[in-house]
Amino acid sequence: MKNTGEIRRHTIAVLVDNEAGVLARVIGLFSGRGYNIESLTVAEVDSAKSLSRITIVTSGTAMVIVQIKAQLGRLVPVHKVADLTIDGPSIEREMALIKVEGVGEKRVESLRIADIFRARVVDSTTHSFVFELTGSMEKLNAFVDLMKPLGLVDVGRTGVVAISRGPDPI
Repeated sequence: MKNTGEIRRHTIAVLVDNEAGVLARVIGLFSGRGYNIESLTVAEVDSAKSLSRITIVTSGTAMVIVQIKAQLGRLVPVHKVADLTIDGPSIEREMALIKVEGVGEKRVESLRIADIFRARVVDSTTHSFVFELTGSMEKLNAFVDLMKPLGLVDVGRTGVVAISRGPDPI
């Protein structure tokens, strides 16, 4: 990692014991040191071993990211910490449900844009659509921005999920 003062976005995957209080400890580490969490997802990934994966998107200088990873690694229920941004190739995706209201030309335009972005219509009424869209944060942000003038009503997002490429875990 370059030793620069440049603030960069990093996706960090943390393999932890799936037990009460672990997420609170991880979040406490961030809030206690003033680190921001831009996205956070948690799910059990191995029920036999009772392991969960926490995926955190945060920003900081190279030194701050090194500190975050070291402090996460010292938490007792943590088994592995990986910075997917720098540890090798990885895949990141996020899913969103986007509700758009509209009639006439605005309705037609929202469907046209949804087709370009490969968003699926998962609910439809005579005055609204709910679109499902999966992709990068940037793709979802661009779609939401285009829907604003067409009648954007609400947005629900999962947060980023990420995984390394290749045969190795995390």
